[in-house]
Amino acid sequence: MKVVIMESLGISKEELAERKKPFEENGVVFEEFDRTADRETLIREAEDADAMIIANMPMPAEVISACKNLKFIDVSFTGVDHVGLDAAKAKGIRVSNASGYSNEAVSELVIGTALSLARNLRAVEDRCREGKDKTGLVGWEIRGKTVGIIGLGKIGTRTTELFHALGADILAQSRSLHSDVPDYIEQVSQEELLRRSDIVVLHCPLNDSTRGMINAEKLAMMKKSAILINVARGPVVVTEDLAAALNSGTIAGAAIDVFDKEPPLSVDEPLLNCKNCLVTPHIAFATEQSMSLRAEIVFDNLKAWMEGSQKNIIL
Repeated sequence: MKVVIMESLGISKEELAERKKPFEENGVVFEEFDRTADRETLIREAEDADAMIIANMPMPAEVISACKNLKFIDVSFTGVDHVGLDAAKAKGIRVSNASGYSNEAVSELVIGTALSLARNLRAVEDRCREGKDKTGLVGWEIRGKTVGIIGLGKIGTRTTELFHALGADILAQSRSLHSDVPDYIEQVSQEELLRRSDIVVLHCPLNDSTRGMINAEKLAMMKKSAILINVARGPVVVTEDLAAALNSGTIAGAAIDVFDKEPPLSVDEPLLNCKNCLVTPHIAFATEQSMSLRAEIVFDNLKAWMEGSQKNIIL
């Protein structure tokens, strides 16, 4: 059996070797490649593979369709909107993801960016380095504020726990009501959440119902003092509408870790050139611990599929 690893899994060579070892001892052959967006290269690298491991690099339908032996796509990521699932389904290719590996990493970054915006950390650091003081940049505390979480999956639920520990009131909205949430979470409509929240956090998946969900109309529902944090998917937010809302003062600030395309971004990206926007190059999921846990899940997925007991099933 041949397994192609199409991009780095973010772990050391030593850890990767250890994870591959029990498979290689049973005759599995691994080939590793550098990430690329060139479709001809992708086809050449993967066309005779039985299984493919990817992270968040796009895997187009054309590439999947051209891989004559491919039977399993092992996605070392939570979201799978970057994978040509229709092509995989048409060919009977099984797909698993690595759901759960970054629950702590993503939730902790949300807290970090919320604190950074609340306390004006970027601006006051600049002031300090310039030999100036904090005049006009006194921040605010999370305790007593209302935090609205859109998307109450495992990551969203963990984020509610962290904000609750800081003394915030918690609102949440998901596709359906959850019967097993803690008493401190008030489940409301999305419109009510946007109107009442001081901090709005996006944890929802990208699909037909969420693409462009946060637009000018929704942003106008928010408090002028509110901040928006997006660690979900870039296209959940209409980029131009958010940039306009920040520049006009419709909302007070934003922290954005995901964009319409995967970083690096062009210098004319609207969210790099508007007011009060903290930007990071899609780092929410990436910590030493989460990368190791992700690899563990991915190789466990591979083992389970080979044994006929697929886990973390997407298809």
